[in-house]
Amino acid sequence: MPEDVRVVKPGTQKNEVICDTGAVLSVPVDWELLSPGDAALTRRVKKAGPYWQMQEKKGRKLFSRGVWAPVETIRSIRMVLEKERETPAYKKKLASGRERREKQQGDYVEDFRGAVLAFLHFHPRHRSLADALAKAVTELAAPVGSGTVARTQRIPLNERAEAAVIAWLRHQTTGYDTLKVARIKGERRKVRRKLAAESVALLQRYRNGEENPECPLKKALCAKANRDGVCVEGCD
Repeated sequence: MPEDVRVVKPGTQKNEVICDTGAVLSVPVDWELLSPGDAALTRRVKKAGPYWQMQEKKGRKLFSRGVWAPVETIRSIRMVLEKERETPAYKKKLASGRERREKQQGDYVEDFRGAVLAFLHFHPRHRSLADALAKAVTELAAPVGSGTVARTQRIPLNERAEAAVIAWLRHQTTGYDTLKVARIKGERRKVRRKLAAESVALLQRYRNGEENPECPLKKALCAKANRDGVCVEGCD
């Protein structure tokens, strides 16, 4: 009988895993791998036990590769869950949850865009440009699952907004994405700091009400406006 609960990583051979001690284990013949994706099913399978949680580290990130568990446990729980999901009560609960999440997301998008505008704080004469930039940053950073700094809860909203603006400017108004950075520890961070300082200086000119007809910000927003079919300050 396998140990009730283990955390393992993929082995080199099919149906083999490596446990935390480094030992290679054969997966029990009557087990199968439940792939990630169905959180409710995974929770119930884990609760029913036994199971092996399979994880794999890529760089600094740890990814779930699924759960090894008895075939009969997975199949029986899946059948029960499928029947539950066909009931009117479940569908109503699902729709209610979807509406709640959509409202929460809508509220967050509005709050985030407001935080971006507050950080930009452009001169009134550049209001339309600030609106366009806030819209572009929010569209990119705020969606659920975007993986951007805007979705983290580790820093305040105003800091998320600032970081998202600087990141947008780095990718849209500089050559960062095609820049060849020396493979030296700390060099990429140094480059990003330099570009961030340039972006802050660019924003300051708009805060001061200066005109910058040939600036990369306007060019980037004009390119986006042409794709979206809208008008932006300074675009023909």
